[in-house]
Amino acid sequence: MGLFSFIKNAGARVFGIGKTTAEEAAEAEAEKASKLSQAVEALGLHVEGLSIEVDDDKATVYGEAENQATREKVVLVIGNTEGIASVDDQMTTAVQEPEAQFHTVVSGDSLSKIAKKYYGNAMKYPVIFEANKPMLTDPDKIYPGQVLRIPALEA
Repeated sequence: MGLFSFIKNAGARVFGIGKTTAEEAAEAEAEKASKLSQAVEALGLHVEGLSIEVDDDKATVYGEAENQATREKVVLVIGNTEGIASVDDQMTTAVQEPEAQFHTVVSGDSLSKIAKKYYGNAMKYPVIFEANKPMLTDPDKIYPGQVLRIPALEA
């Protein structure tokens, strides 16, 4: 009889079995959101009512963080994940505090070089290291493209 051509994804719509491309994409995004939530929780970052939605390469995060530092760390955990290009922060904080600055690591950066740029003192690098725990486990393990929190120095 020969070779017949068919519309590849029409079967799921006609017979009600299988999944359409849109359904598969929605499931994949839901799985990414679940894994991002698990990553946040595994780092011990507490957000009441944490909810993350993924739409292609954009993640939207909801909930109430216990403080500004936790809020910013959650954004960084999500944003420093492969496949996520932007994070829409819709969280609130239980305690209002000033926002930190953010720095995108470039080739040749070190925490001491970054500390010199923001604080005028390279020896203040532990402040940046502490501000990015638990995402950072070693002050020498940063990589280009990574975004770091740079908190204001306490008086």
